[in-house]
Amino acid sequence: MFPSCYSKPADSGTKRSSIAKLLLGVFVVYMLHTVWLLYGFLNTKPCDGGRGEHCIASYLAARPRLQLSVFTCLVPDNSQLNLAVKIDPFDPHSTFERKVNVSLPEETRANGTLYAVVYVHKAGVSPLEDSREVHYAAQLTTYITPTHTEGQRDTQKTPSPRSETPVSHWRPHLSITMMSEDFTFNKAGLPSDVRRYMRVSQEGRQMIYLPLLLVNEISFRVRDLVEISSSTVQLPLTVSYEGISLRGFRFWVHLQDVVYSLRQFGFTEENIDEIKETLVGSNLYLLVVTALITALQLICEFLALKNDISSWRKKKSMAGMSRKSVLWRSLSTLLIFLHLLEETSLLVLLPVGLGACVEVWKVFKVFNIQVKWKSSKLHVNKMDEEERKTVEYDTQASRYLSYLVYPLCISGAIFSLAYLRQKNYYSWLINSLVTGVYAFGFLSMAPQLFINHKLKSVSHLQGTVLMYRGVNTLISDLCSCASFFSSSGSFSSSHQLSCFRDEVLFFLYLYQRRCYAPKARRRESGTHSKKLKTQ
Repeated sequence: MFPSCYSKPADSGTKRSSIAKLLLGVFVVYMLHTVWLLYGFLNTKPCDGGRGEHCIASYLAARPRLQLSVFTCLVPDNSQLNLAVKIDPFDPHSTFERKVNVSLPEETRANGTLYAVVYVHKAGVSPLEDSREVHYAAQLTTYITPTHTEGQRDTQKTPSPRSETPVSHWRPHLSITMMSEDFTFNKAGLPSDVRRYMRVSQEGRQMIYLPLLLVNEISFRVRDLVEISSSTVQLPLTVSYEGISLRGFRFWVHLQDVVYSLRQFGFTEENIDEIKETLVGSNLYLLVVTALITALQLICEFLALKNDISSWRKKKSMAGMSRKSVLWRSLSTLLIFLHLLEETSLLVLLPVGLGACVEVWKVFKVFNIQVKWKSSKLHVNKMDEEERKTVEYDTQASRYLSYLVYPLCISGAIFSLAYLRQKNYYSWLINSLVTGVYAFGFLSMAPQLFINHKLKSVSHLQGTVLMYRGVNTLISDLCSCASFFSSSGSFSSSHQLSCFRDEVLFFLYLYQRRCYAPKARRRESGTHSKKLKTQ
């Protein structure tokens, strides 16, 4: 009588699908917002005084005679200034480089700090007496744990407590940039990233902004640092200057904000150096394309993970699924997680750790292992005839594969132990296993292809998941090839070995899908017609 009262409750799978779609929608909105911000970043509108807008003109438009001075001090704004470099007259549109020797105070040699203060002021006038000077303070020293050479490592077998203490190191490069473009800003629409570096001065009714000065931290590399000892009296310093446009100034400001955020997320300085080289060696448009490609890969990986978990939760029979492939993927993901645990940040470890948990859960699923928490026992379910046949084919394919993989992995590990320097035996073991995973990880799907060939079917596989991951891997390998053929490309040798490794087996799967899918449909239609006849 009242059908609405007897309606079925919402399925939990539908709720999970709705949550996944909601998260995907939030991510897409965030990416569209980022694209809109990049558009505003690339197109900053100048002020139009004819429309009655409040404009802020550039101090450099009057072509004042300027001087650039670089001082060193122990503490900015609270210690004596020592002149290191003087450029008079100073042309904001020029580009130059100066090499000087800087004397180190006793406090700096005693594991202390030293700063550089860059002033742009009127020529012939002390910067402390110029009301329209601009300055920027940057560190010339950085505290890091000293790295020993191979000879020191051999002689110093037991590390001393002092070797773990951070020591002051010298930055041999000081890169100065300043916006030399004559740009008039709108006071109401002043960009927030520019406002942080802007000083405004009133000249009658007109407002002018002083030069936008910046010390480029992106050019700093950890490998260029020089350890400061107590006997060091002077150290060389290369001071470089380059005049840039407004777009370039905002670009460098955003990159320095990105580097600061990466440090907050726990990235090591070595990882940040690799990111810096990628950012500096590319132009702005290429970085935008790279960000869009990365977003596309994240979406594909998210959709693949969602569909993978959903399909495995619904699986009742493991017929046609390769146990060895699932076990290999689980061990490979765990090894990569342990390898990254030593040298990467929490931001990278979280998705890898999540993937490792999913692969371990699949191992329990494919081996029919159930955990009974009440009795704290593991229960293994029995296999049916189709699953036994699958295990037989899986064992046969794995045996053939072991004849190739095991000798190569063992010989590679022995070569690494004999000819390459390792931190310890644990590091050697993890690096050898991870190298084997990178080199032969694509073979983990080979037993599954063999089972597909024997069963003449691919219906037991989730095609959507493989398509998402195939597209993701194809994008990664195309980007790797583009980096390989470009002059500025730099990527790891493991990634070079893995270029186009997964596509071969992925295209083989597509071939099997094309060959076996029609047969499976005919088989299903035949069984369905037989059921109708019996009824």
